[in-house]
Amino acid sequence: MKVGDLAHDEHAPWHKDYFNLIDESWSLVEEMEVSLHNFIRFVQDIPMDKYDYRYTEGKWTIKEIIQHVIDAERIFAYRALRFSRNDKTLLPGFDENAYAVANHANERHLQSLLNELSMVRHSNIALFKSFTPEDFLKRGTASGYVISVRALGFLIIGHQNHHIKVFNDRYL
Repeated sequence: MKVGDLAHDEHAPWHKDYFNLIDESWSLVEEMEVSLHNFIRFVQDIPMDKYDYRYTEGKWTIKEIIQHVIDAERIFAYRALRFSRNDKTLLPGFDENAYAVANHANERHLQSLLNELSMVRHSNIALFKSFTPEDFLKRGTASGYVISVRALGFLIIGHQNHHIKVFNDRYL
């Protein structure tokens, strides 16, 4: 299954912007693997003096954004797990700004953040590999929108790619 297989009714309308940032040539699990390596390589090529940089007052640093990518991936995968197991509980959104204030990313070494991202991603690759074709089509409601398990997987990738674009546009 590829990102182009997603139907418009299995995700929130603005998720399309994230999905447009995903390479159509890879399957979901392949892209989870490829995009992890691409993200780590990209981040490691950023000049060291940029990791704690804010392009304007109140904006997150690169380290804080990396932690945000990790936190969001955990949340998206948790939602996918619940929906794949037929949990019909309506799941709330999360306050990404509150998470950023409390994440302590700027006190961490870059390699620590990248190691955590790698561990989270590898765990999620195993999770998504465990899903059956039927599991991928299951849906639930999160943040007030119906979303499928497979859309959550692609959202992990598209969200990460969105932040690479933000790094290029505003930080580098």
